[in-house]
Amino acid sequence: MLAWPFVLPFLIGLIVFLVVPCIGVVVLALTDWQLGDSAIRFAGLKNFVQLISDDVFRRSFTNTMLYAAMVTPVSVVLGLWLAVTVERSSIGRAFFRSAFFLPVVSTTVAMAVVWEFLLHPALGPVNALMSLMGLPRHVFLNDVRTVLPTLAAIGIWENAGYNMVLFIAGLKAIPNDLYDAAAVDGAERPWERFWTVTLPLLGPTLLFVIIISFLRSFRVFETVASITQGGPQFASEVVLYTIYREGFVYFHVGYASALTVVFVALLLILTVVKFRLIDRSVHYQ
Repeated sequence: MLAWPFVLPFLIGLIVFLVVPCIGVVVLALTDWQLGDSAIRFAGLKNFVQLISDDVFRRSFTNTMLYAAMVTPVSVVLGLWLAVTVERSSIGRAFFRSAFFLPVVSTTVAMAVVWEFLLHPALGPVNALMSLMGLPRHVFLNDVRTVLPTLAAIGIWENAGYNMVLFIAGLKAIPNDLYDAAAVDGAERPWERFWTVTLPLLGPTLLFVIIISFLRSFRVFETVASITQGGPQFASEVVLYTIYREGFVYFHVGYASALTVVFVALLLILTVVKFRLIDRSVHYQ
């Protein structure tokens, strides 16, 4: 009984802000309610049937998968490299930690505006540098071929510092005695110590970082909403922006709820599959 007064506030918040909204979304997904309607009509699986034939949703889901496929592996590898490099450095370690972690603590919308300026075809420094190198200027954010890779590059820049901090925490947990033992066994070079000691013992951290990076990249929204709004020609349309547009621009709340249910289900399935595949090769101490 003593534990309940401590648990109850969190439990109430969990029910009010998580459980009830989730149930509400599932219920609304079975209706044709539009924001502003006075009555809610039961529609059964109509929204889910419409979703199957929705070209915009298929395009947005494909774009989201491509975005996650570009951002997740590169941000994980880059974050690991930054963590190992920064921890080895004896000069400016605190400065580099703060500098690489800055995109994580900064407002995403503000950073998106900065990137939009940097990539501006006429005023941006990136195109100015390309002109100095004799290369033609390019409209990165208005080209169907380059808009998604450009957004992925911004996502990598944003996630690498977050992954770096997680890997640094994992590196701190590795005992130095193991490196001494590896040196006695002949692993004296840095890359030998990395492959024989660091990487195997970072297995649990690596698994966690991969899953978190995948979830963060799959939930991309702010940069798309701030810079491209899904354009040009739906080339940067992602699932969360499709849900936002259906629910808060077109006011199709029932259909947006169905999109949300499918999105969460797909995300859960992909996460479980990824966890099962990677967990087999993880070494736990």
